[in-house]
Amino acid sequence: MKKSLTLVACLIMAATLFASCTEPENFIPLAYSVDGADVNAICIEVRDRMIDISSSDDEQIHISYMANSKEGYDVELSDSGVLTMASAYDKEWTDFIGIKPSDEYRRISILLPERILDSISISTTNEHIMIYSVVSAGVINVENNGGNIFFENLDVMNSLTLSIKNGDIRGTVKGSYDDFSISTEVKKGDCNLPEKSRGAKTLDVSCNNGDVMIDIVE
Repeated sequence: MKKSLTLVACLIMAATLFASCTEPENFIPLAYSVDGADVNAICIEVRDRMIDISSSDDEQIHISYMANSKEGYDVELSDSGVLTMASAYDKEWTDFIGIKPSDEYRRISILLPERILDSISISTTNEHIMIYSVVSAGVINVENNGGNIFFENLDVMNSLTLSIKNGDIRGTVKGSYDDFSISTEVKKGDCNLPEKSRGAKTLDVSCNNGDVMIDIVE
């Protein structure tokens, strides 16, 4: 009898704990803006967040996101003009049990003016990266694990590196095939890019368990 009561008590405690962890704390909308002329490079490194990049209608860079007391971001502009955004957590282990926040809370929207940056680096997991503006930079690095990478008219001056696991890469790059030396490593998927050794710019693509469909367009 004691064993049965103890088991019931444990189940009730576990159910109470699980219920307390399934509902995420209220998120609030936050925004960060900075003059685009003050930014030379952008580095976004987050987890389990969708990243949506589109065009700014002014000369400002705007970042919109949702956060609460346990899940947020460190956003900072260095003296050298590097704008960084990284995931920041203040969680106990029990906070990682239960359902994850709804899609609307796991989206980062970034608006960029059309200017050439030194570098852009974007990394996330388990969500999509979508770039629907003309992003121009000397060096562009995009990495995803567990989601897709979509883009239109990436404009790269020197090198473009795309890396993905368990997802697809689809998009267009400005220029011609003669501009690029192309290196691909694709496992368990299809790729439409040719291997090519000559070109002033480099295009490196790595894909594990997904397809690569990239067109280079004038």
